Amino acid sequence: MKHLLFTLLILTIPLFGSVKQQMLQHYKQKEYLQVCKVGYKNFHKYSKDENFISLYAFGCLYADYIDRLAVPTVALRFTKEGRSNAAYFSVILMQKKLLYHAMLDGVTLSEMKLPTTNYILSKVFDYYTKAQKQGRESYIFTDEEDPKKQYKLYLERTKKAPKIVIEEYLDGLLQKRHIYW
Repeated sequence: MKHLLFTLLILTIPLFGSVKQQMLQHYKQKEYLQVCKVGYKNFHKYSKDENFISLYAFGCLYADYIDRLAVPTVALRFTKEGRSNAAYFSVILMQKKLLYHAMLDGVTLSEMKLPTTNYILSKVFDYYTKAQKQGRESYIFTDEEDPKKQYKLYLERTKKAPKIVIEEYLDGLLQKRHIYW
């Protein structure tokens, strides 16, 4: 019986390591949605592993699953790097919530002075707070660092819930579409 338990233990140890390896492989291949999904599914197993949590959170961030940053933000508290990542994620999550609130409810954000990041949502949030005009349906912003880049911000109204859409353009060609709710 002991031999059977030992054999089972030896066979399952690589499986636990393979979850993180699988996530890292997906991350390196820029398959961020897969990183987010695997991290979400296995979070309870690695809830004290800040490297796992950070990898999971960055995967969700780059897959535009911003709301999934809430739990990792709370969990990242034991190391200096973890707390730094938590602050980064919380800024982006707050900006998304404020932008959504402002666009749907007509709340003015122009007086707000918040930290910022280099993430696309943060850039657009900063441009929006500077240029916000009540009642506008869409906004087009030119990137201050690269004039070839533009961002179009608008609400997409659906039966379930309105969504914020940010379209990234380079030389007038759509590069990527980010959707947040």
